[in-house]
Amino acid sequence: MSASPGLPLDGLKIVELGHYIAAPFATRLLADLGAEVIKVEPPDGDPVRGWGSQVEGHAVWFSVHGRNKLSVTLDLKNPDDKAKLRQLVGRADALVENFRPGQLERYGLGPAALHAVNPRLVIARISGYGQDGPYRDKPAFGAIGEAMGGLRHLTANPGQSALPPPRCGVSISDDLAGMYAAMGLVAACWGIKGNPEAKGRVIDVDLVGSVFSLMEGMLPEYGLFGWVRQPQGAAIKTAAPTNTYLCADGKWLCIAGNSDLIFRRLMAAIGRPELAGEPRFVNNAARCENVAELDAAITAWTVTQQAAEAEAVLDAAEVPCSRLFDMKDCVEDPHFQARDLVMEVADPLLGKVLHPAAPFRFDGVPPRDMVRWTGPAAGAHNAHVFTELLKEATP
Repeated sequence: MSASPGLPLDGLKIVELGHYIAAPFATRLLADLGAEVIKVEPPDGDPVRGWGSQVEGHAVWFSVHGRNKLSVTLDLKNPDDKAKLRQLVGRADALVENFRPGQLERYGLGPAALHAVNPRLVIARISGYGQDGPYRDKPAFGAIGEAMGGLRHLTANPGQSALPPPRCGVSISDDLAGMYAAMGLVAACWGIKGNPEAKGRVIDVDLVGSVFSLMEGMLPEYGLFGWVRQPQGAAIKTAAPTNTYLCADGKWLCIAGNSDLIFRRLMAAIGRPELAGEPRFVNNAARCENVAELDAAITAWTVTQQAAEAEAVLDAAEVPCSRLFDMKDCVEDPHFQARDLVMEVADPLLGKVLHPAAPFRFDGVPPRDMVRWTGPAAGAHNAHVFTELLKEATP
């Protein structure tokens, strides 16, 4: 397979025992950064291959989810296949898994067994609640991480009880846990680099804790004052005006006019410059106290404008704003196009398909070069990995 020159993790070898989202998301980031990732799937493939839209039996999402990875199939209940996994571990720098706690041990492949094969192996473990604690054995998916981590409580609209608080639209718990696992893995590999006596580390990341880590100042506020932050809708209680406003075409425009200078520019742009001189709007604290009146004034302007036209007016006034983009907006936007955030790539299983760029850039490496190949079929690299790579690793 093609190498990844110029990428910072070129040469790092990772084994993925991942399914669904969290661990595969972690290794997708690491593979985009240049690491060699060998994704070990059961004989019938990662169950996520059955999710979402399909082209002739191939999952569209997996084109991105499995990109830049080598796919092999092994039955971890089979002794011969288990021996092959140990061989892969023997040549690896790290392993990422997201089984329920204890499952790896039941396969006879827990950290002690893996470190017996490779004492320097870094093992990143992702689970719903973590490897210990009273809830460790409970099943969990991303929605549970949102619920227990505190996020779903905040996504409700204030005062609305007839409808449940909505999820954010993507598997944010899994993605967060995957990012933290990738970060921890790289840190652990750095920690043993250059020290031949150093041993591998075990990293424990969970969905609930990953979401909980985003709760900003809510924990110290509760500890000091007993405050429990409540849902705030589209606004922010500590800054005004910051909200999302309905436009004449039924679309929404997010406007952030927080600072005093930007607020004055905003009021001039919407034809209400006199409000900038009012004592009740003189600074952010005063505006927060009178935010309902302020939001009403802004809405009175936006409902007379098409969203794109209103955005253009505020852009010209240097007021931070954006329409709420859907995927069509993202694909057609000139900034997305200029920065190759949306790339058309050739997928042997799907044909031409759009991929998102990796979320990081490195000088000397064009964004398109970071997508070296698309998500392969399950077991597509069995021969390459089990003959060529393992043969190279054998003394």
